[in-house]
Amino acid sequence: MKRYRVLVVDDEADFLETLVIRLNRRGFDTVGVGSGEQAIETLKTRAFDVIVLDIKMPGGMDGIETLREIKRNWPEPEVILLTGHGSIETSIEGVKLGAFDYLLKPVRIDELLEKMALALEKQELEEEKE
Repeated sequence: MKRYRVLVVDDEADFLETLVIRLNRRGFDTVGVGSGEQAIETLKTRAFDVIVLDIKMPGGMDGIETLREIKRNWPEPEVILLTGHGSIETSIEGVKLGAFDYLLKPVRIDELLEKMALALEKQELEEEKE
């Protein structure tokens, strides 16, 4: 069975660590980074099937800027955005920019796994068309 590669991008260290551990336990090959800049650097050296990306991150690149950069340079991975209640409009903007979908934080692991399964299914269907 294929081990899907997942990149999790979130500035909340505890959340990031917990999510990476939980996804790895479920058979994913998961890498976690704490910023948009780190995500871009990681994508330069590794390919991923799914990227779980927090929208609200301090520093130079927020989630939307990171999404734009990802879609410009690596259009293949499906991106699932994570957002707080206050930024649903931003999440919709993200979907218009090419994100697969978004989930509200705090995210339940089963909800995230379901969304990831749908994203991977979409990706496989697109690969079959090529």
